[in-house]
Amino acid sequence: MPLDLPSLLSFLGLGALVGFVAGLLGVGGGGIMVPILTTMFLSRGIPVDKVVHLALGTSMASIIATSIASLRAHHARGNINWGIVKAMSPGIVLGTFLATFLAVNARSFQLAVFFSLFMAYVSAQMFFDRKPEPGRRLAGESGLLLAGAFIGAISALVSIGGGSLTVPYLVWQNLDIRKAIGTSAAIGLPISLAGTAGYVANGWSMTPASAHALGFVYVPAVVLIAMASSVTAPHGARLAHRLPVRMLKRVFASLLIVLSLKMLLSVL
Repeated sequence: MPLDLPSLLSFLGLGALVGFVAGLLGVGGGGIMVPILTTMFLSRGIPVDKVVHLALGTSMASIIATSIASLRAHHARGNINWGIVKAMSPGIVLGTFLATFLAVNARSFQLAVFFSLFMAYVSAQMFFDRKPEPGRRLAGESGLLLAGAFIGAISALVSIGGGSLTVPYLVWQNLDIRKAIGTSAAIGLPISLAGTAGYVANGWSMTPASAHALGFVYVPAVVLIAMASSVTAPHGARLAHRLPVRMLKRVFASLLIVLSLKMLLSVL
């Protein structure tokens, strides 16, 4: 894929959008990045049978930087339950990495359908502002391990940091909402690292060195998105206290649905 000025500006613009929305609404960027990257890669000649795979891998790698920043911020506030992180991380890493093998053997259309259905679930949560009710005591180590494997697998297939699954799960386990959000942020790092490793390994033989890619990770996009998002995220966070966030979440939920449907139609 040619690395020209329009491409550079497009990736910077996407990173700026992702960072701003993450700071403003506290949501990860996978829901935005995957459909937009799919459209961008298609317009630049990436074959349709691998375009969603490249978008998923690139999005997952782009989440690493934001995961580290989020983890540090929540750790500084004492909002991470490291015992839960330790118990869930082996399952997270295994589930995420193994699910990339499933992803690379699926067709782009199948991945697009799964992504769209999951985004419909996330959008419904956000639009109706649904909050789970605490329903039970915190699971033991084996339960947390299995939950981590499931969350990791789904996260790899849709390229998210896991927050839309981890936070409701931990709240349902009677963990304080602030601790649930902070712990979810910490869990996002092993998800993004394991997912990136999986998409690199599985796509290694499918992308030529001249394509500026490591497997299914397009490196220039990762660098530019991370740079731009780190600049705009603090601005979004500052505006979160001034703007009607609940209304904006509903608008964003509608946008996710539109972007997901557009991606689905583009790979048909």
